[in-house]
Amino acid sequence: MLVGVKPTDPATFATMAVVFFLIAAIACWLPARRAANLDPTVALRDE
Repeated sequence: MLVGVKPTDPATFATMAVVFFLIAAIACWLPARRAANLDPTVALRDE
């Protein structure tokens, strides 16, 4: 609970939506960047 913040505060909802979007974007971007740097033939040969 935050002091002075109502449960239906639009600024809080908007801020949290942006925060969650940034976390999700970073969580998707880091593994995708790593996978994009792999050579497909080396990755297939490794299996």
